[in-house]
Formats: sequence, structure tokens, C-alpha cells
Amino acid sequence: MKIAVAGTGYVGLSLATLLSQKNEVVALDVIPEKVEMINNRISPIRDEYIEKHFKEKKLNLKATLDYEEAFKDAKFVIISTPTNYDEVSGYFDTSSVEDVIKKVKLIGDSNTTMVVKSTIPVGFINSMKMKYDIDNIFFSPEFLREGKALYDNLYPSRIIVGEKSKRGEEFAKLLKDASLKKDVEIKFMESTEAEAVKLFANTYLALRVSYFNELDTYAELNNLNTQDIIEGVCLDPRIGSHYNNPSFGYGGYCLPKDTKQLLANYKHVPQNLIEAIVRSNDTRKDHITKMILKRKPNIVGIYRLTMKAESDNFRSSAIQGVIERLKDYNIRVVIYEPTLNKEVFDDCVVINDFELFNSLADVILANRMDDVIEKVKDKVYTRDLFTRD
Repeated sequence: MKIAVAGTGYVGLSLATLLSQKNEVVALDVIPEKVEMINNRISPIRDEYIEKHFKEKKLNLKATLDYEEAFKDAKFVIISTPTNYDEVSGYFDTSSVEDVIKKVKLIGDSNTTMVVKSTIPVGFINSMKMKYDIDNIFFSPEFLREGKALYDNLYPSRIIVGEKSKRGEEFAKLLKDASLKKDVEIKFMESTEAEAVKLFANTYLALRVSYFNELDTYAELNNLNTQDIIEGVCLDPRIGSHYNNPSFGYGGYCLPKDTKQLLANYKHVPQNLIEAIVRSNDTRKDHITKMILKRKPNIVGIYRLTMKAESDNFRSSAIQGVIERLKDYNIRVVIYEPTLNKEVFDDCVVINDFELFNSLADVILANRMDDVIEKVKDKVYTRDLFTRD
């Protein structure tokens, strides 16, 4: 079976790698450098399992810049292009997804089914069916962690398909057969409900991050031991000892935009909690900033822009919100980020020599600890307890 994957970020590349073990997969992207890297089996993103599969597995995978080459004769076109939340309109910018839909329709193969994996607003699939007079499209949410995207496809928590049909069952079987997990829960529903599942799942995760962050704020301001409290709370099996490590806030590709999108969907629905989850992220960054200012630093060093351990992504990372706040107080900020090939980021000097970086910084701000800064931890401000998540 030929499968096309439009977009080679975490979602697209992990799915392309997964499915190319047993199928012909053509991955489409608009960045020539990424296409070349994939064809040379060099992962353009940091993901241990993708890198391992590129080196060790025989994959029937080709990347291209040509959408006709990708989409022609494909049984499924998986759409995993980026969507961004637009603060002005209150909705996702889904133009990249619509662009793929139009190109698939242009090729005109009625046997091709489009499966949207990009995060989209509730009701998007139905609106696309009406707008483009099509029926060969449904939504299937992804539940992947950055840096572990292929692992999460190999051992999926669940498979959700937004259509109750034979082609929906066929797509679910593709994912199930490519996984290594014996018992995978598969759930079929309409696309609108599947769209809601995605937003509500991510908003709950944001809620959990915010909850433990606010617990940590309370403990910090009252001079209590955060770790003792969290471990005591999490011994309750209904709560569990996962996803409970304090941070500077939730960030990354999904949680900030998905929580705001869900809140926009509540415009005419009574709520208190959803808005609080969105606002809590700003409150946490405000608190972190105040705690840094108490130290009266001249120069604050930012150790890594990345959102979490074992990730090379710093899109919408919470620490960037703290940087903006520090700059508002006219605090000089320098950044140590070895993955960044720039001399300046957000008007801050980037220093890739750690010793020089350390010598300049009065305080080092680190969302997550690692061995590099352990030796200078006396000047490090972090809320990381468990060196994970």
C-alpha cells in the first residue's frame, strides 16, 4: 500500500517511519534540507527511536518536495502539517491543512482517503467536507511526546479514528499492525468527537502541569518541602506519581495552543476551569520572574531554551515567557543553547561556551537540571525535582 505523509515534524516523521516498515511511504515537505536529510536517513528532529530505525531498519520511505509524486495513487494521505493558534481570530490557522486538501482534490483520485493528524478546531472536518464538497476525509488524533514520538506510535496509549467505516477500520489496522504493543485500545467515533478528545486530553495535561506548579508555588513561598508534599499526594493511586514534576509552565507544540482553542470553543458555554488553566500558565511565569528578581541579578543566564529533557524543541517553551518578563524589568539576559546556530535570540546574546556563559551569569535559570550545571547548582534557580518530564 502506498501512503503519503504531508509534513515531517514530530507527528509526520514518526508516522512515516512507523508505516514504512510494512508499506511504501512518501513524505512531503516544503523544506529541501529536511527532504535531503530524510532521504539520507538522517533524522531532522531529535528522537531516539527514529534515529535508531533510520540506522537499523529497512524502510520503504522516500521524501519529496513534489506533492503530485507524494499523493498520486496513495491509499491514504496523512496530513500532519503545522497549525498555529491565532490570538486575534480565536481559532487555529489551518491554512497548511487546507492547502493539502486542495492539492489532493486537484489530483482527483477518488480512492484516496485523507486522514488529518494536525491539531484542528472542533468541527473542522465537517466544515471541510462542506467547503470543498468532499467526503474522503476524517480526523485521527495523535498522542505523542516530543522526543519520544516514534516510541509512542510503537506503544500507543490508544488509537482513535474519527470515522465509523471500513476505511476507518483499515487505517486503525495499519497503525495497530505497525505497533509493538499487544493490546491496544481502538476507539471509533465521529470526527467532531475525535477533535474534542484531542483538545480535552491536552487541556487535562495542562491542568495537571498547572496543578503541581501551583502546589510548588505555595510550598516555595511558605518555605515547605515541595518534593515531600508531591510524593505524599501522589501516593494516592487515583492521582499517581506521573506527570508531576514542577516546571516554569507548560509549553511545546500542543498544550498552549490547544488550551486556548478549547477556551475559544467555550464562548457560549458556562465554565470556570478552562479559563483558569489558560491563565495559570501566565501566573506561573510571573511568579518565577519575581523569584529571580529577588536575587537582584545584573545578568541572568538561561540554561537551554528547550522545553524538557531529551528534546531539541523550544517552540513556545515556558522559559521564553520568563525571558520576556525579565527583559521588561531591564535585566540583561544571556542564553546557553548549543543547538542554536545564532549569535542572538530574541534580542539576547547566545553563548555556546559554557564556561564563558557561567562566568557572566549571576543566576542561571534552568527549567530542567542535567549533569552540565550540577557542578554550579549553587547559582542555579530551578523547580525541577525529578529530572524528567
